[in-house]
Amino acid sequence: MQRRRVKRMLIGAFAAGAVLVDAGAAAAQAAAANEQVAISTPPAGSAEWVADHSLGRSLPDPATADARTVAAFFTSLTPEQTEQLIAEYPLVVGNLDGAPLDLRYRANRVAIAAERDRARARAADQKLDATTRAEATSRADDSEHLLARGRQILAFDPRGRGLVSEVYGDLAKADRVSVLVPGSDADLGHFDQAADPLRSPAGMARALVAEEHRQSPGTRTAVIAWTGYVTPSGLGPDAVTSRLAEVAAPRLERLLAGLAVTSAPEAPPALFCHSYGSVVCGTAAPEIHDGQATDVVVFGSPGMGVQSTGELGDGVRVWATRNPTDWIGNVPYLEVGGLGHGADPTTTDFGAVEISSAGAVGHTGYLAANTSSLHNFGAIALGRYQSVSHPPATA
Repeated sequence: MQRRRVKRMLIGAFAAGAVLVDAGAAAAQAAAANEQVAISTPPAGSAEWVADHSLGRSLPDPATADARTVAAFFTSLTPEQTEQLIAEYPLVVGNLDGAPLDLRYRANRVAIAAERDRARARAADQKLDATTRAEATSRADDSEHLLARGRQILAFDPRGRGLVSEVYGDLAKADRVSVLVPGSDADLGHFDQAADPLRSPAGMARALVAEEHRQSPGTRTAVIAWTGYVTPSGLGPDAVTSRLAEVAAPRLERLLAGLAVTSAPEAPPALFCHSYGSVVCGTAAPEIHDGQATDVVVFGSPGMGVQSTGELGDGVRVWATRNPTDWIGNVPYLEVGGLGHGADPTTTDFGAVEISSAGAVGHTGYLAANTSSLHNFGAIALGRYQSVSHPPATA
């Protein structure tokens, strides 16, 4: 008990250091936040899927099958068999890395509609308390928004706060692919926000793909807003440890392995890692290279869980930026007893290429219009490295 009490005190100190600019509300949020339950297992229906031999054969185990095995399995199916699996196991098909993209989009529409209907039923159930019904109404509304015409939902899992990933652009034909890995508070309820959209993964992804089109209208690009892991809630205990990142990293690795067989960009997908998302990217980095360098861009980062890029392996090229008004700069850049995320990626000793974020304001302003950071993100995503700008040299 004494050890846990000391750890909680240290967590409080880290959280306090992180919110010197926004001390009042953020500190209260940190004190009240609960540790999150990480999702590491396949989605609902996976056990039934594995036990199903109605096709006269075994189905690939969602927990263990690699992307190439999954791709080969779907290639072998008849159209009727494919339709059967989508109807019976939409959550499995919709989250199976290596499955054809169009099938995943279709399966996830089925799964999202089912979640919407389930939430609506709960919202109308007078036996439930008012808070539970209100939460169900919110879940139904969030699900309904994902069903809007033209949306391409690559993954959907209603467990917990809800996981969702969306594609912008034609992923199957894209010459350049980017994956946006968000930080704290990203979930189904905060995936796409009309007010202050750059606080949401969908809003950041839309800004990035628009910038890519502005810089190179003729290049076929796609951006994935990937909320494929349970993120920390606020500035609570999970924000200062790597526990959630360690569970998230294999999920990110599987996403990239799936893209390797379902898309064919001219370079590995670039990763854009915001805030705690940079801890996820740092944890995954040693496992994601396949002979070509992967661009990893970290912005508003509390650290990548390492002291230098040398610990990330030879297969990544790290770019880093933090604007002077971002409160994350007040975080202690160290790691002590499992708390903290290592060195500041924007320092010279870390080994990343520092890029300019002139014009960006605050922790979520890096993809705002007319900022150097947005221009630089677009240039890196397109592989136009000569167009990237850097902070002025200091004496």
